[in-house]
Amino acid sequence: MTESTASVPGRAKPVTLATVARHAQVHVSTASRALSDDPAGISTETVRRVRELAAMLGYHRNLGAAGLRTGTSRLIGVLVPRLTDLALASIYESIDAAAESAGYSTVVANTYDDPGHRRARLDAMLSRRMDGVIIGDSHIGDAAGYELQSRGVPYVLVMRRLEGHLSVSTDDELGGRLAAEHLLNLGHKRVGVIAGDLLASTGRERSQGFRRAFEAAGFPVGDQYVVSTGFGTAAGRVAGAQLLELREPPTAIFAVDDLTAIGAMGSIRAAGKRLREDVALIGYNDLLLAANLPVPLTSIRSDLSAMGRLSVEALLQSIGGKPTVSTLLPPVLVPRATTVAD
Repeated sequence: MTESTASVPGRAKPVTLATVARHAQVHVSTASRALSDDPAGISTETVRRVRELAAMLGYHRNLGAAGLRTGTSRLIGVLVPRLTDLALASIYESIDAAAESAGYSTVVANTYDDPGHRRARLDAMLSRRMDGVIIGDSHIGDAAGYELQSRGVPYVLVMRRLEGHLSVSTDDELGGRLAAEHLLNLGHKRVGVIAGDLLASTGRERSQGFRRAFEAAGFPVGDQYVVSTGFGTAAGRVAGAQLLELREPPTAIFAVDDLTAIGAMGSIRAAGKRLREDVALIGYNDLLLAANLPVPLTSIRSDLSAMGRLSVEALLQSIGGKPTVSTLLPPVLVPRATTVAD
């Protein structure tokens, strides 16, 4: 435990750990452990007394200096494509809350799904001695995980998956299958897929599950009906327009995330078509706004809050040297007005 530079009103000297220990009538090492995140071997009453006195005297732990002494920074780095993505913002909010509860702080950086940006952001994080890193922008071919392994830095992938790497995500192939089964039950046979980025597991596995279900039902989705323009509203609008310009346009579209689906809504309206009656539409993640659109969006629910929390738990287990396994959360179909009548 390191000394604080805070001062008690009316005192010329700063409040140190020794000051707290003297008032609590305990040894300095006991006071240090009582104020730590894991006060093992000290009675509850002693911990309570030391912490109350520390607060009353105005003593604050210097976490940066403590990290130098203990070899930990109590910092977790988080890499995301962009926090303007509501799904990733929701996950990060959960990550930050779970980290704070465990006595850690988070440092988040946008990578824009760009390898160069990711490289620079990761280097900056590692220079600050992160205890671990949560990666939310992994792609096929990424080397970030392997580099962290080589440096001995614990990490976990969140939302996206890569074979051989610890991850917390939704069973996206199953989610794609749920979307397909819903449309098949409604009688749709000619459908389109807005696949996002097929190098990301979210785009690849959701699209794959959807297409496999239609193929098994005897209505394979041709490659011309699968458009990969990236994630987000602008990408969704472009992809939706491409699908609706086909000689035989689809009667239903599955977009692999809600924001992309919202972009597709714009292209459906621009083509003079009606949602559900002319073109059914399904998104993914079930963001809060999906249920509050002028025409509520059918979506595959992914528990973003649990994803963030569990990624922190998995990372902390890894930091502690405990065995960890990847987690797949179950997706849930939430039907709304873009596919079924109210």
